Amino acid sequence: MGDYTNMAGYYDVIMTSGYYDYAKIVDSLVSHHPEHNVLEIGCGTGLILEELAKRQPKLPITGIDLTAPMLSIAQKRLAPFSTVSLSQQNITELSLNQKHDLAFSYGGVWYFVIDGDKEPFLVSHIADAHANHLGFEHLAKHIAIGGTLLLGIQGPHHDYETVISNGMKYSQKIDPTEIGFTKHYYLHDAETKLMDQTVTYRTYTFAEAKKMMRTYGFEYVPTQDANKLFLQFKRV
Repeated sequence: MGDYTNMAGYYDVIMTSGYYDYAKIVDSLVSHHPEHNVLEIGCGTGLILEELAKRQPKLPITGIDLTAPMLSIAQKRLAPFSTVSLSQQNITELSLNQKHDLAFSYGGVWYFVIDGDKEPFLVSHIADAHANHLGFEHLAKHIAIGGTLLLGIQGPHHDYETVISNGMKYSQKIDPTEIGFTKHYYLHDAETKLMDQTVTYRTYTFAEAKKMMRTYGFEYVPTQDANKLFLQFKRV
C-alpha cells in the first residue's frame, strides 16, 4: 500500500493549491445525508475530515491512514473535533470496533479515473492483487448492510509541473507498468529538491473492479453524483 512519508510535510500546501476542491468533495458527501458513523479510507492529513466535521459537528467520524507522519498532522488538525477519531491502519488488516453507514475514499486507497466518454477504471494504492481482495474483504466487515461506499472520481493522470501557492514548483511524472503505473512526485524550491516520492499503482478495468467488489458484497449503484466526484456502491 502506498506510503507517503516523504510527502507528508508538504502535502497540505500542494493539495490546497488547487489540487482538490475540498468544499465540493464535502458537498457530495453531505448530499448522502450521513447521520451515524462515517469512515474515510486514507484520510491523509485530515483536510476532508476537517471540512466535514465543521459542517456536521455532531457526526461521528473515523479516519484511517497507513502513513504515521500524515496522521500526526491530522491529529493536530482535528483535535478540536471530539466526534472525530483517527487510527493508523492498513486496509488489508482493518480492525475497528464499529460498522459504518458511509465509507469513502477520495484519492485514498482506491479511486476511479474517467477519461472523457471512456469507461471508468479503478486505481489502487495497493500493488499486490491478493492484497486488494483482502482490503475489500476487511472493509466489507466494517460497513453496515445497506450502507454506502463512495470512491472518488479523478481525471486522467499525466506529466505536468506547476508553481504552487508558496512559490515552489510541484511536478509529477507517470510511467506505465504491467500492472498499472508508477507516479513520481517532486517539489523544488528554486534548484533545491525538497521532495521526491514514488508510488506504484495497480489498475483494474471497470468490469474487473465491479466483479472483485461484488465478491465482497459491494454492488455498483449507477446514480449520478451531482458534482461527478464519486461512484457509489451499496453494501448488500
